[in-house]
Amino acid sequence: MRTLIKKALKSESAVEGIVIKGWVRTRRDSKAFSFMELNDGTCLANIQVIADAGIPGYDDISKMTTGASVAITGNLVASPGKGQAWEVQATEVELLGAAPDDFPLQKKGHTPEFLRSIAHLRPRANLYGAVFRMRSRLARAVHRFFDERDFTYVHTPILTASDCEGAGEMFRVSSGGKEEFFGKPAYLTVSGQLEGELMATALSNVYTFGPTFRAENSHTSRHASEFWMIEPEMAFCDLEEDMTLAEDFVKYLVKDALENHEGDLDIFAKFVDKGLVQRLQDVVEKPFQRVSYTEAVEILQASGQTFEYPVEYGVNLQSEHERWLTEEHFKKPTTIYNYPKEIKPFYMRLNDDGKTVTAMDLLVPGIGEIVGGSQREERMDQLLENMKHHGLSEEDYWWYIDTRKYGTVPHAGFGMGFERMLMFITGMQNIRDVIPFARTPGSCEF
Repeated sequence: MRTLIKKALKSESAVEGIVIKGWVRTRRDSKAFSFMELNDGTCLANIQVIADAGIPGYDDISKMTTGASVAITGNLVASPGKGQAWEVQATEVELLGAAPDDFPLQKKGHTPEFLRSIAHLRPRANLYGAVFRMRSRLARAVHRFFDERDFTYVHTPILTASDCEGAGEMFRVSSGGKEEFFGKPAYLTVSGQLEGELMATALSNVYTFGPTFRAENSHTSRHASEFWMIEPEMAFCDLEEDMTLAEDFVKYLVKDALENHEGDLDIFAKFVDKGLVQRLQDVVEKPFQRVSYTEAVEILQASGQTFEYPVEYGVNLQSEHERWLTEEHFKKPTTIYNYPKEIKPFYMRLNDDGKTVTAMDLLVPGIGEIVGGSQREERMDQLLENMKHHGLSEEDYWWYIDTRKYGTVPHAGFGMGFERMLMFITGMQNIRDVIPFARTPGSCEF
């Protein structure tokens, strides 16, 4: 239907003998004909069909209710009615699949909670169809961004024997046998970063884009057990270059969404967040703020705000702190860098002050952290010291240590939560609403 509508917009005359297939959104009848609104899911816009009584298949018109699938043969003609430039004058209608009266997506409002319970049907709702089309377009934009910059796309493993973050919140994988299938405990990956670093030491600039898993018993609107991560890794790169790439990446994706949304952004701006478009335009047009972690803590402490989580040096910033900085103080996306080493993983490069590491988080209004990254510790002696401090076994990470033993180079990278980026672009407030089939603690349907 998307192709048909584009064809109609370019056409100056009727197009005869077309066939369209889709699902009925609405139908209304008169004595001599019926109007149907049809959509095949390829775009937000419906197309109106006029079916005159007596044409082949019209005897089934009463069964062509909301949710039913139909095939329409007819002519694309200029529409005399308001609201659409073109319509289809049917010469034949065919019922493909009926939808009984209990079809749950009738033309009325539905709560997000209800729609999550019917995730197998909710993509047919206008809002969620728009979300998942935006997800598809944004995924293409991710690959285009890195391709334009000569990055190599690599596939990092889903099964791993190492814990990248050292947090222990991992799903263990078992074949059900008494012995370990891989000869050692194996887990679903929480990140492809470490493997990405290995590839960067051979291919310079690489990125991975795939599913990751975290066994964190969190029920917040920003967390899911299965989610997608975009993780570039760049050899011969420092923190400054890393922050610049992350900021350019966010701007690129937002700009692409503004320019290539094919009407889907309109439904978010109308029904989800009326300030969405302006906020997205501000991201594209305004420079990002940069501030050190120390400065950010000082700003928060001097704000006079009462936060649920008190702010002090040495603690992780919470979502409420991140959002206040971006929404109230700076009023734009903000990159915070140079965090205390105690609150960051072992692989981050120690700064010369001996107290902070070259970490950075990029925060956006409405979401908080959307990118997290760092310059990696390329010095073998310091890496070993970091691992010892975090209680990690050199034996388990021998392959990682080898990259510092043989031709080590400064390198850096970051991870972007794909769903959080989608939440920012669509205005959706719950991560469950930008994943087709969300996996969260206690929920693994479909």
